[in-house]
Amino acid sequence: MSTVCQRPKVTHQDCSSSYLGVTTGFGGSADSRTLDFHGLQAALLQLTQTGVLTESDFAPEKANYDIGFHSMPVTWVRATVLVRCNHLLRGHSGVRFEIIENLLKLLDLGMTPVIPLRGSISASGDLMPLAYIAGILEGNPDIKVHWDKDAKGAPTVISAPEALNIAKLDPIILGPKEGLGLLNGAAASAAVASLAVYDTNQLATLSQVIVGMSCEALLGNAENYHHFVAAIRPHSGQLEVARNIRNFVRGSSLLETSETKDRTRAGLFQDRYAIRGASQWLGPGLEDLLLSIKQLSVELNSTQDNPVIDTASGEVYSGCNFQAASVTTATEKTRLALQMMGKMLFSVSSELINPDLNRGLPPNLTADDPNLSFTMKGVDINMAAYMSELAFLANPVSSHVQSAEMNNQPINSLALISSRYTMQAVETLSLMCAAHLYVVCQALDLRVLSVQFLDTLDMELDKITRDVCDQLANEQLDSLVASLSNAARSSWSASARENLQRRAQLLANEVANPLIDFLQKHGSSSSQYPERLSTVAEVKARVGAVCETLYATMRTAACSDPQTEKYLGDASKLLYHFVRRELEVPFHTGRVEHPTVKEGFKLNRGRKTVGSWISIIYQAIRGGQVATTLTQLADCFHHCRDTKVVE
Repeated sequence: MSTVCQRPKVTHQDCSSSYLGVTTGFGGSADSRTLDFHGLQAALLQLTQTGVLTESDFAPEKANYDIGFHSMPVTWVRATVLVRCNHLLRGHSGVRFEIIENLLKLLDLGMTPVIPLRGSISASGDLMPLAYIAGILEGNPDIKVHWDKDAKGAPTVISAPEALNIAKLDPIILGPKEGLGLLNGAAASAAVASLAVYDTNQLATLSQVIVGMSCEALLGNAENYHHFVAAIRPHSGQLEVARNIRNFVRGSSLLETSETKDRTRAGLFQDRYAIRGASQWLGPGLEDLLLSIKQLSVELNSTQDNPVIDTASGEVYSGCNFQAASVTTATEKTRLALQMMGKMLFSVSSELINPDLNRGLPPNLTADDPNLSFTMKGVDINMAAYMSELAFLANPVSSHVQSAEMNNQPINSLALISSRYTMQAVETLSLMCAAHLYVVCQALDLRVLSVQFLDTLDMELDKITRDVCDQLANEQLDSLVASLSNAARSSWSASARENLQRRAQLLANEVANPLIDFLQKHGSSSSQYPERLSTVAEVKARVGAVCETLYATMRTAACSDPQTEKYLGDASKLLYHFVRRELEVPFHTGRVEHPTVKEGFKLNRGRKTVGSWISIIYQAIRGGQVATTLTQLADCFHHCRDTKVVE
């Protein structure tokens, strides 16, 4: 480890040669000279420990909520320390190995400096944040440390000297170049950016699964993601998304395919853009994410410092390796990818909620009377708010650079600011994913309920028709039943805005039309007119009664035990199961779910607001539970790998 501690060799007697940050001042003050090497390093910390922290940051129980927190999250700081240690281990910064060991020991003990959130322009590195890390090592009593566990096992905040005492470490007097070596790098920017990009990649996978689930809920067509469509426009991102969603929905009973598509149906023949264009829309973002990962991987494993030491020749070079523009461009690409994901999720969730677009699902995805229940309407409004914020965050930070530090830093990366905004974008998209997951699980439950109801109603229509029209031949009965079924399905889809009683009436009326046409076509004389009227009236009455009773019964059963999973594709089934079974977020049964509503049937579980259920999903996303679940998709890919095309 000798290279780690190699520094410019100067003595108090010889200052004929100047070394930046060893015998000179810093930045625009590098025209000053001194022989007080240790004092110079302390002066560097003094000029950079300038961030704002409040009592809330040191004692959350005394938080002033009008001011709020001004410190970085502990995870960000721990990542920053680790990244800076990795930079210093490369041996180009002239920092003793002992310093790196001490930082890592503090990390191992769960001791993390409290660092101000704002104040870095990431030009000469993240000087201010890293100065607070260096402040622990020198035992500055005004630097505070978050300790995961005190003697009683509870988190607490202590001073830097207390932290060193507990860790059995002596305060370090920083030698020539060591203070500068600790500070002169964009470790905070690279660390926070890496955390954000990691989370973004998880959300990118989750977004694709959600799109697949939504396609199922909308009875969409799997040919949207057909390998031929992607192969003839072979952008790598488009190929990846198409392949992913194609495999995610494999095994679904709800989707059309090129082989099963009804080419005679009226109405919109193909899915709307949001579902149909998922691979073309999300693909470029995945390509940008790959470039972001590459840029950050280089930053994490490089030397960020100035000046830097060539340990082979002993030469010292001045450069600008602390300039973190690559981190800024990586995070700006990432925020744009997040915005693209969010726009797709918002568009699709609105399509699911809107009865004009969702192919027969109830308005606002309500399970009960849509005249008195508006289940997902507020979620649609929330999604618009989230999307507006996400779109704002997608704006570039790099275009807002201001000249700083005696005009010595007229170009500066603002990488930490960009990384922070990227983390905000991650949080915002996570909210959208949570809301959309809640919406799409509800839509899938209602879709499967509708499918099961219509399939069962077909059997009831067959029974009623054969009972009432028993004088007809089997061939005639088969044709008539098919006509009645088509009429019933069309009516049920078109009447989704109505309450159940009205829907049953409309369906019975609609079923009567093909029956009348059939009887008129096959009747032999006008004398049979009264008989035909009687037949139509009986069928209408029985169909209306059966429809209302059957749906009410099946809806009640679905409220307590949805049979949705067996209809879903592999990935949809996995995520649906996680939400419904592991998180225990239930099918929303309507107005009775509201905690203050007294009337209606009793639920065998607690009642929560819609927001509380979505909050459970959000916490699972941010807490990593959903990411853990998504790792099981590797098995899904192995099981259902598409062998038709090599990509």
